[in-house]
Amino acid sequence: MRFLSAEDFAPHLNETFHVDVGESRTPFLLVEIKPMPVRMLPGMVRAPFSLVFHNSAAIVFPQKIYQMRHDSLGEFGIFLVPVARNRDGFLYQAVFN
Repeated sequence: MRFLSAEDFAPHLNETFHVDVGESRTPFLLVEIKPMPVRMLPGMVRAPFSLVFHNSAAIVFPQKIYQMRHDSLGEFGIFLVPVARNRDGFLYQAVFN
């Protein structure tokens, strides 16, 4: 299993990721990458960080693990939580610790 880091996502800020939502795929735009404050402990494989994605669908998707695809990063499972709504859709956060 590969542990993704903030550095893996950094070159892909403002790029589209494709998320499986039931029978279809929908685009999620990576809009924020933020390190989380933490004191590194022995055995930690990466520094914690969070990602925020924007999706323009009129409906909110529930928090759960989704299959996400990106041309460079490949396919991986990601736990997304809806955290805000704006006039253009919804924001979803993923926390990696």
